[in-house]
Amino acid sequence: TVFVFPGQGTQWAGMGAELLDAVPAFAESMARCEEALAPYVDWSLTEVLCSGAELDRVDVIQPVTWAVMVSLAATWQELGVRPDAVVGHSQGEIAAAAVAGALSLEDAAKVVAVRARIIGEHLAGLGTMASIPQPVQAVEEHLPSGVSIAAVNGPNATVVSGDKDAVETLVTELQGQDIRARLIPVDYASHSAHVEAIEAQLADAL
Repeated sequence: TVFVFPGQGTQWAGMGAELLDAVPAFAESMARCEEALAPYVDWSLTEVLCSGAELDRVDVIQPVTWAVMVSLAATWQELGVRPDAVVGHSQGEIAAAAVAGALSLEDAAKVVAVRARIIGEHLAGLGTMASIPQPVQAVEEHLPSGVSIAAVNGPNATVVSGDKDAVETLVTELQGQDIRARLIPVDYASHSAHVEAIEAQLADAL
């Protein structure tokens, strides 16, 4: 059995709100995550999860996503599902590290919260991302300056990231070719050259 944790998404929050009331193991794990996050955030994990408020903020959605993934793993293990391995991508890497014990829950909470805060302070508004239902090799043929491959999520699932105008123009062009490209509702360019600007600051903060 392998637990696989992908990147962030508001769908995780919706799932978490339902499980919070229905599954005691999930609720207990979320409470531990909320306590671990508390020194680094000025909002309540439980309140945000239940209300759906402020999930458009990177410094909110990323820690919320992390907590939901960690708590899903706790729920699976409570049900007797024991992983032989845990892997993660992007936000999921931090969840995987916590579930595997490579990071303590407290250290993982610090990483996810501090990382998200710095992204919000320095990268928000400068870029965006898009999902393109094509193989990465085909997408690479269309990439303009300022846009790069951010993730390969499957044989026909590629994510690009970069300068806001360039990504939006690419999506419009692909849609004109009947390719169902879509913008991802974020205002920063994860997994692109943009994040190099915060590398030193993030290292210092952690």
